[in-house]
Amino acid sequence: MSEPQLDVHLDADAWAPQLRHDVVSGLTSSPKTLPPKWFYDDRGSDLFDQITRLPEYYPTEAERQILRSRAADIARLTDADTLIELGSGTSDKTRVLLDAFTATGQLERFVPFDVSEQTLIDAAKFIGEDYPDISIHGVVGDFERHLHTLPRGGRRLIVFLGGTIGNFAPELRREFLDQVVATLDPGDSFLLGTDLVKDHDRLVAAYDDSQGVTADFNKNVLRVLNTHLGANFVLETFDHVAVFDTENSWIEMRLRSQIDQTIHIADLDLDVTLRAGEEIRTEISAKFTRDRVTTELADVGLEVVEWWTDDVGDYGLSLSTRR
Repeated sequence: MSEPQLDVHLDADAWAPQLRHDVVSGLTSSPKTLPPKWFYDDRGSDLFDQITRLPEYYPTEAERQILRSRAADIARLTDADTLIELGSGTSDKTRVLLDAFTATGQLERFVPFDVSEQTLIDAAKFIGEDYPDISIHGVVGDFERHLHTLPRGGRRLIVFLGGTIGNFAPELRREFLDQVVATLDPGDSFLLGTDLVKDHDRLVAAYDDSQGVTADFNKNVLRVLNTHLGANFVLETFDHVAVFDTENSWIEMRLRSQIDQTIHIADLDLDVTLRAGEEIRTEISAKFTRDRVTTELADVGLEVVEWWTDDVGDYGLSLSTRR
C-alpha cells in the first residue's frame, strides 16, 4: 500500500480571510446569515457523520440503498478508473462504489475532496488499509474555489452524494455545476445525489431530530466563530430551528436568539446585536423533482443517462455525461 497523497488548498492561512469575509457580510445583512460550509471543522464533520446514522435522517440510507443496487451498473456504464468524491467526509457510503469498482479490477485511483483536513487524513488512512491496490490522492479544499485543482488524467467519475447540492441557492448551484462541467474531460461522468420533494413533516423531522444532534451541529458554526474569530457566542442562548419554505421548496436551518444580546467578535472588532426571537439562517437544503434535476443539469451541458430512486422514491441518483 502506497502512502496517500494530500493536496491542501485550505489551510488556516487560506480559509481565514474567507471566514472573516463571510461573517462580516452575513452578520451585517438583514436577515442575518452564515454559510453552511463553516459547520465543518473536525467536530462538525463528526457531528454530521452522527446525523447520517439517525433514524429521522432518511437520505443516507435511501442513497445507500440505491448505491447497493446500482453500483455495479455505475461501474460498467462509466468504465472509470478514477473515482473522485466531493464532500467525502468519512467516505462511508463510497465504500459501496469502491467495492463495485475494485471488483472489476478497473479502479486505479480514489480522490476524496473535503473541507476538513483531519477528517480527510483519517478517511484516507482507513480507505488505504481496506483498498491497498488503489492509490489515494486527497484534496483539502472549498467547493467554491478549488474544483479546478482536482487531479486530471484517466477516465474519471466525479461523485457528489448526500444531497449536498441542495445547500446551494439556485444561482450558486448553477455556478457550482458550471465548475463541475469545466473539470470534466471527454468520457468523464458525474453522479449526483438529490433529496426529493415529499411530506413536509418528514422533511422537517430529518433536520430536527429527537436526540438533538442536528441542533448541536447547527450551533457548531457558533463554536467555529468563537474559536477562530474570538467571538463570545453563548450557545445556550440560541435555539435550533428547522422550517420548510414551500415557495422555494427547501428546508431552512436557523439559530434563534432567546434573548436580546450583543455579540462581540474580537478579531473583526465587530458587535452584532440580536433581538429576542431574531434568527440567523445557517443552511438551506433544496428538495428536487426528477424534471428539475434533469433541467438544471442540461442547462450546464450535462445529459442525464440514468436516473434511479430508492424503493419509496425519497431520493434520486442521476448519472450524467458532458454533452
